[in-house]
Amino acid sequence: MDLTFTPEQTAFRDELRAWLAENPPEAKPTSGDEHDEFVWRRDWQRRLYDGGWAAPSWPTEYGGRGVKPVESAIYFEEIGRARVPFSANTLGLLLGGPTLMVWGTDEQKERYLPPILSAEEIWCQGFSEPDAGSDLAALKTRAVKDGDEWVVTGQKVWTSGAQFAKWCMLVARTDADVPKHKGLTYFLMDMEQDAVQVRPLRQITGEAEFNELFIEEARVPDANVVGGVGNGWKVALTTLMNERAGLGFALQIRLRQLLDDTIQTAAERGLLEDPLYGDALAELHIRCETLRLLAWKGLTDAERYGQPGPEGSLVKWLWSDTNQRLTELAVDIVGPEALTAGTDWSYEFLRARGNTIEGGTTEVLKNIVAERVLGLPRLKAAA
Repeated sequence: MDLTFTPEQTAFRDELRAWLAENPPEAKPTSGDEHDEFVWRRDWQRRLYDGGWAAPSWPTEYGGRGVKPVESAIYFEEIGRARVPFSANTLGLLLGGPTLMVWGTDEQKERYLPPILSAEEIWCQGFSEPDAGSDLAALKTRAVKDGDEWVVTGQKVWTSGAQFAKWCMLVARTDADVPKHKGLTYFLMDMEQDAVQVRPLRQITGEAEFNELFIEEARVPDANVVGGVGNGWKVALTTLMNERAGLGFALQIRLRQLLDDTIQTAAERGLLEDPLYGDALAELHIRCETLRLLAWKGLTDAERYGQPGPEGSLVKWLWSDTNQRLTELAVDIVGPEALTAGTDWSYEFLRARGNTIEGGTTEVLKNIVAERVLGLPRLKAAA
């Protein structure tokens, strides 16, 4: 793994840096209204789209730049470094679009990919359920064939951005008489129908980033099946691997920035001379560097196999744990501001609580790393 950029990669980075410097996003809304913030992020994605920067890793025939994985990694690092907002359609750009490129028909690609890029149609992900959690194969939402449509009934939870979404990447059970992971099908469900009800879940940060979905006989055309009936498990794995790899570079840059801010505050308060704080910050520095190198290591697998590997689970697990440790230390170093409602630090501290749950719980990620990365045997349940 050579981390020295080629002249072409350096030119790509410099072009992106120049564009970001010349096209800063509008100031973040201060109203506290979640719809206002969504519009702000959507407008930012449209500016990226107009400039040709919405999804550089997408093939040129789908509206991207067709860049290689190294340039894609550079892109996310620079986006994180510039501290610009994530695009409004992050799930569509990083999960929905790449999944369709692997499993979608030509008609599906032509219909759905362009409005993902332009943020005309927002996507959400309907995987988790109240009784299934991170065990996707245990889901109970069912889909029954009715002519050239499927009738879907069930419940989903922790659905990010569902209140703004037009399409949902939905996995439902279509066959109850086969092993549970073989009876699943991957659908594109239109959220704009009365049979789909969205209920926001208010978090400790005050925002409602996640939602519950109540689905009562929603209609999905047979043309909206992705990857074939009964093949939903494999299609969903493609989505999940992209989920844990796509944001790794931007998140580790953001983590580095938070750590640098904390170190600066510690220096201003004369705390760097305290060995307890010095040792804790040094450990976090090592963790940040480890995450950066692990993210780049994952790039090797993406280049070798054409898609992210299970190592993305390790990056997500270590990032979530490190971010929680960092925000907890910041409470001691920053002081009362870190626990004062409405401040940036209080948001970071509270929001970090969900890191080890979202995107796959830490317990599940450890199992993935043990079995699929380290090759350890599965633990058998006691008789």
